[in-house]
Amino acid sequence: MYNFDKALNRLAQGSSKWQQMIADKPDVSQDVFPFSVADVDFLPPPELVKSMQRFVGEAVFGYTNATQSYYQSVIDWMHKKHHWSIEKDWIVLSPGVVPAIYNAIKTYTHKNDGVIIMPPVYYPFSASIENTKRKVINNPLKISSNGKYEIDFDDLEAKARDPQNKLLIFCSPHNPVGRVWLKQELNKVGEICLKHNVLIISDEIHFDLIMPEYQHHVFATLSEKIKNNVIVCTAPSKSFNLAGLQTSNIIIPNEQLRQKYQNYINQNGFHTLNIFGFKACEIVYNECEQWLEQFIALIYKNHLIVKDFFAKNLPDIVVYDLEGTYLQWLDFRSLGMKPKALEQFLKQEAELFFDEGYIFGRQGEGFERINIACPTAILQAGLNRLLLAMQKRMQQQSN
Repeated sequence: MYNFDKALNRLAQGSSKWQQMIADKPDVSQDVFPFSVADVDFLPPPELVKSMQRFVGEAVFGYTNATQSYYQSVIDWMHKKHHWSIEKDWIVLSPGVVPAIYNAIKTYTHKNDGVIIMPPVYYPFSASIENTKRKVINNPLKISSNGKYEIDFDDLEAKARDPQNKLLIFCSPHNPVGRVWLKQELNKVGEICLKHNVLIISDEIHFDLIMPEYQHHVFATLSEKIKNNVIVCTAPSKSFNLAGLQTSNIIIPNEQLRQKYQNYINQNGFHTLNIFGFKACEIVYNECEQWLEQFIALIYKNHLIVKDFFAKNLPDIVVYDLEGTYLQWLDFRSLGMKPKALEQFLKQEAELFFDEGYIFGRQGEGFERINIACPTAILQAGLNRLLLAMQKRMQQQSN
């Protein structure tokens, strides 16, 4: 039903990833697309475009609050897609998940308190901790003997036991490694945090983007006790590519935690979101589920293409199974290149613009994160550039 074969060059639109690509290589070939920042270059769902066009023709662009129909669309989506019954009062508005994380850190902790994260992990987590003068407490993920990322529960318990460590920022599904956490893994994290009075901020912005045979569990659905110790950050932005509309729904079931958070953002002048973000969120949750299903099918197809390509052509580069998100995690350490040298090779010789693994923490050095939510032909062209550049490099080394 939908055209996922065409993507747009978004340089003239001010796209951050396109601007960064040009800054990295001003003479980049005209047909090259970046695979970095987690947004996509497809046109929006046609149902969204049609309904927004109708809305624009009828709307007055004055001060606008969330309507009952907006809240109901969020409530219905959570129930239908995630088997999660939420109440309207639990929903706190935010212009983004990252601003919500900053606000949560400042609401629930003090300067020099410790905040736990699980690297390699979404780099704004550490930035938000450092920029608010808190301490980054690393609980690195482990790579098991079967090549799967796992949580180091013993280390988590040790870090949570320290009374100075007040908060855990948890990524579910995990960005960048693509894990969809099992229910028993989540329960274990939840119980450790309850035992040691550590509050959980669960970033679940990718929770709609789950690959076949996997199931996402919203952290707040595990138990009544865990529900009251977690703040769940959600948004339609990754699912439907609405990041530029700056609309997120932060779900806080615990009334005391919610009131404290609401008081903080009120004191800092936050009032409401923009009129287009409200309407677009409502439309995609009510009308665009089929588009999302086909979008996920494209992501999974592209993941299989990546696995097959590396298995046949560059088997020493490790491709991690993609369980959720549209962000493919690859291990390039077998090439023996230092992180900056790897970055230079990919950008300048292969014209491949990924997110470098080192930005996700020291544990990501030698890895690359690739946005595979793109037309399959563009992905295949990028992979072919990599193969040609690798062959050229090996030929030069042998001479």
